[in-house]
Amino acid sequence: MIFMHALSYLHFPFFVFKYHQFPPLHYPFSSICLCFPLFSSSFFPPFKRKEETMVVHSQSAALDHCSLIKTCKPTTSVFKGIPVVDLRDPEAKTLIVKACEEYGFFKLVNHGVPMEFFTRLEAEALKFFNLPQSDKDKAGPPDPFGYGVKKIGSNGDVGWVEYLLLNTNPQITSLKSLTVFRETPEIFRSSAVNDYIQAVKRMTFEVVELMADGLKIEPRDALSRLLRDEKSDSCFRLNHYPPCPELQALGGRNLIGFGEHTDPQIISVLRSNNTSGLQICLRDKTWVSVPPDQTSFFINVGDALQVMTNGRLRSVRHRVLAESMRSRVSMIYFGGPPLSEKIVPLASLMAKGEESLYEEFTWWEYKTSAYKSRLGDYRLGLFEKKTGGAAGQ
Repeated sequence: MIFMHALSYLHFPFFVFKYHQFPPLHYPFSSICLCFPLFSSSFFPPFKRKEETMVVHSQSAALDHCSLIKTCKPTTSVFKGIPVVDLRDPEAKTLIVKACEEYGFFKLVNHGVPMEFFTRLEAEALKFFNLPQSDKDKAGPPDPFGYGVKKIGSNGDVGWVEYLLLNTNPQITSLKSLTVFRETPEIFRSSAVNDYIQAVKRMTFEVVELMADGLKIEPRDALSRLLRDEKSDSCFRLNHYPPCPELQALGGRNLIGFGEHTDPQIISVLRSNNTSGLQICLRDKTWVSVPPDQTSFFINVGDALQVMTNGRLRSVRHRVLAESMRSRVSMIYFGGPPLSEKIVPLASLMAKGEESLYEEFTWWEYKTSAYKSRLGDYRLGLFEKKTGGAAGQ
């Protein structure tokens, strides 16, 4: 989840965060800049009031940059039409395909992953995120693995979030991932992460094989083999969205925790605590809130899967908003193919004479392109064929 549209000064009020070692910055349209009382949250250290800016002095030398956190209009509608798929339902393969065609998103229940794995990992993640900032910074800055806070990617996107990004491929050693476990072994035991990831991987393989059955893809493991591959470029992310009691001062607007985007991989598997904040964008461009459910998973279609199905399944645009009183913890497994894998429509899905909507590219090429973009950019647009009909955003 790592890229965002440029902030429009004319339409969005915003926070301006100034970190030490930077000279004062002054922005136009100061009438829409907001100044608030002192933050009580340890996530952001206290700031001094300024006429045109909020000045926040970070304790982390790794975060010496000026950040703008975007806001959005409130969304009151809670979407009650989220497709729900029981993994043990004999019709699961049909329901999965239908949900992915209509929404690119569904809720998975009766998934077989023990609740104990949820609660243990969540508890240890919170212990890590509640450490002093100086201790957490030892696992950062992200490269892209490791600990990060507020800054999302390297292209100017920020949010009300701190996170850990970990590698899930045992064939690839991430020094930052090892640092997390070495620096805080008594708090963040690697077994909690490994147990959870292995269980979620097994479940995900089953989900994409059912998806292949529903789509009549041959062979059945055309998707799962990419995730099972020892060179699979998959990763795991723990996000922490601290409460923001000062939200009332936004005048009814919402603070962005993680900006709108689609996931570039094949599939994303999300689990969170019972704090709300997740929203998805429907086909009519309406943003709706997804009711939280800490016992279930939410499955997202990624950009790569959209291409592999030639646009039949669509990646879902989503975002996370900050809460005023409760923290949100989410854990996401991103299932990606090997870097050298060519991302093209699967032959068994193509009708006679049907042309690909996309230029051929490797996962490495798409991933490289995605990392150069902003969070909210329509990244697949660069790879759509200019003739013969494009999939569109």
